Amino acid sequence: MKLLVCVSKTPETTAKIEFTGDSKALNTNGIQYIMNPYDEWYALVRALELKEQLGGSVSIINVGTSANDSVIRKGLAIGADEAIRVDCEPQSALAVAKQITAVAKEGGYDIILLGKESIDYNGSEVGAMLAELLDQPFISYGTKMEVAGNTATIERDIEGGTEVVEVETPFVISAAKGMAEQRIPNMRGIMMAKRKPLKVVPAVAVTDLTNVASYSMPPAKSSVKMVDPEDMKELVRLLHEESKVI
Repeated sequence: MKLLVCVSKTPETTAKIEFTGDSKALNTNGIQYIMNPYDEWYALVRALELKEQLGGSVSIINVGTSANDSVIRKGLAIGADEAIRVDCEPQSALAVAKQITAVAKEGGYDIILLGKESIDYNGSEVGAMLAELLDQPFISYGTKMEVAGNTATIERDIEGGTEVVEVETPFVISAAKGMAEQRIPNMRGIMMAKRKPLKVVPAVAVTDLTNVASYSMPPAKSSVKMVDPEDMKELVRLLHEESKVI
């Protein structure tokens, strides 16, 4: 079974987020980067588990510049067999999906996995776009997946319960919490990662349909207001006039 895992580079979870002077880009000064946790902990690890169970190979793909290579190498250290980096700086989710599509069409992959979203943009867009461009089924927010032959049985959380679906390969799935457990690369894996192939391929021509007008930070949280438990009128007024929740 050939498995492809899409991984992205994101700021670490404790990074202080600021934007450039024109508010059109992240200020990267002092930012440390990691592999997007949803891609690493759930999509990649589940792919490795399937490889161990069913045989085959696990490839990882990233769209970005050489600055992403250290993040990609971590995926190889965890256990991926090979890595592919599309050499460009994507400007949109659609651009990322089109670059991955160009590679995936040539690879003949049975399952393409990615995290449910990246922790910086939280858009959950690439998976659906990728499936559409490949004309394959898409299952979002999968929390459990078992594969027998060419059929996968997938669980996903829905409002008030759990949905179970069956799908034939090939397909695209985004992974959420529950799909797998995080793996920490060991020393052997780190050393082997240096010898595993990291193939750099040129980007295909893509026309972005959207562009960023500006970013802005959410308003600062206000201080806590204490209300006398006997003064219900003041509590109602604050909830209505300031919080605007009633």
